[in-house]
Amino acid sequence: MNTVKRTTTVRMQASTAEALELVARTDNLSVSEAVRVAVNEYIDSRRADPEFQKRLTNLFEAERDVFEKLAQM
Repeated sequence: MNTVKRTTTVRMQASTAEALELVARTDNLSVSEAVRVAVNEYIDSRRADPEFQKRLTNLFEAERDVFEKLAQM
């Protein structure tokens, strides 16, 4: 598992941030941990979606072509 951490800033409406803080506090989590949980759940849901997997494969193939062309320059 990659242990390198990255920082990401998320902008949201004040009312959403307040709700997130309340939900996280109620679940005895930091806001950062609540966001990490939500992001991981989102990634897992996308991985389980066959249509997403098709789009991901198409993107991978397109990007591979670009890298191969760059390598030949």
